[in-house]
Amino acid sequence: MRAVHNFTTSTGNVFKLALYDNSASFTAATTAYTVTNEVANSGTYSAGGGTLTNVTPTSTGTTAFTDFADLSFTTATITAFGALIYNDTASGDPTVCVLDFGGAKTSTSGTFTIVFPTADASNAIIRIA
Repeated sequence: MRAVHNFTTSTGNVFKLALYDNSASFTAATTAYTVTNEVANSGTYSAGGGTLTNVTPTSTGTTAFTDFADLSFTTATITAFGALIYNDTASGDPTVCVLDFGGAKTSTSGTFTIVFPTADASNAIIRIA
């Protein structure tokens, strides 16, 4: 995971998760959402991805963290190799982080679910120590 932008929830920003195929190539230069190599619309998945529901930011010791509720796309035929979390409210849709699934993740006319890790100081998807 690579954080490239300030993460804030206090301003009511909307964060989204978009899914990408095996042709997507994300690097340190990936600073914003792109439709290039995004998976095709299917079921409830459409261009731009899905809106994330934030889990209240908190801290333990010297680590602050936040997380999101799991996100599902139903009746979808999707093969994704990774995802991009981005700020849909900010100008230019800046990247928050890039996720590499480590291989193909697939649903066939079913539910494609992104399961976020436990929201704690050791596992949350976004942690600042």
